[in-house]
Amino acid sequence: MRSSYLLLPIILLLMGCTVSKPIKNDLAPLREQITTELNKEAGTFAVAFKDLQTGQELLINEHETFHAASTMKTPVLIEAYKQAAEGVFSLQDSILLKNEFKSIVDGSAYTIGAEDDSEQELYANLGKKWPLADVLYKMIIHSSNLGTNLVIEKLDAKKVTQTMRDLGAKDIQVLRGVEDGKAYEQGLNNTTTAYDLMLIFEKIAKGEAANAKASEEMVKILLDQKHKNIIPANLPKEVKVAHKTGWITGVRHDSGIVFLPDGRKYVLVLLSKGLKDDKAGISAMANVSEIIYQFMMANQ
Repeated sequence: MRSSYLLLPIILLLMGCTVSKPIKNDLAPLREQITTELNKEAGTFAVAFKDLQTGQELLINEHETFHAASTMKTPVLIEAYKQAAEGVFSLQDSILLKNEFKSIVDGSAYTIGAEDDSEQELYANLGKKWPLADVLYKMIIHSSNLGTNLVIEKLDAKKVTQTMRDLGAKDIQVLRGVEDGKAYEQGLNNTTTAYDLMLIFEKIAKGEAANAKASEEMVKILLDQKHKNIIPANLPKEVKVAHKTGWITGVRHDSGIVFLPDGRKYVLVLLSKGLKDDKAGISAMANVSEIIYQFMMANQ
């Protein structure tokens, strides 16, 4: 009887240890780490993370509306592949490279300044015809504004938005191409939420954007992204990221699929606005990406 009493505290201690042991995949500490990191910087941030194996999600300000900047080029890419899959055109069809577009406000003509574009080769080839696939590639990997407008003119922005609705993204709005000054002055901007970008990248990752083959081809393009200062910035080289960035003044975004060496993958969207210090904001979001990567590696 005495030995039973002596064992009781030990049993209770062991039980206590078992109960209090932290669960590695508990998202509460992860959320705290992320918010602590982001709260260091002035601005509004949104985070949408989804582990595509477990279905776990971590969402912060996921339905907050942001100027889409160049993240809207992913919906445009999806629509192009969708229309090609439907036989509307072939991605190998030629498209005339030109620099004159119509404002959605009144149809007046405007051009895009090459000096403000992150891609230059298309400007050097104005007047020539290029395969649509090559223009799409420039639109994503170098974030070509000229390429974006050429593609949107061919697709119709309304159809891009409708396809987003069909995929379950209820808030993304693709109204127009880039550098439409009159539309900007009237507040007619392309907008997005972290949640909707997460949804469409999940569709791509699962082979459900247009179709499996199209989704695979889109991933290949997104993997070649040249702007890598947020999601991939602090990750090991063996980690592959298929993603699309976006930026305007005070706004820095990144969104995509992260492929781990062990075959697992997750979607991560990091959005920001009202940044007082763009460099600091970029650094904070890159740190968040690293925090999430470390979480995934701790839960193999």
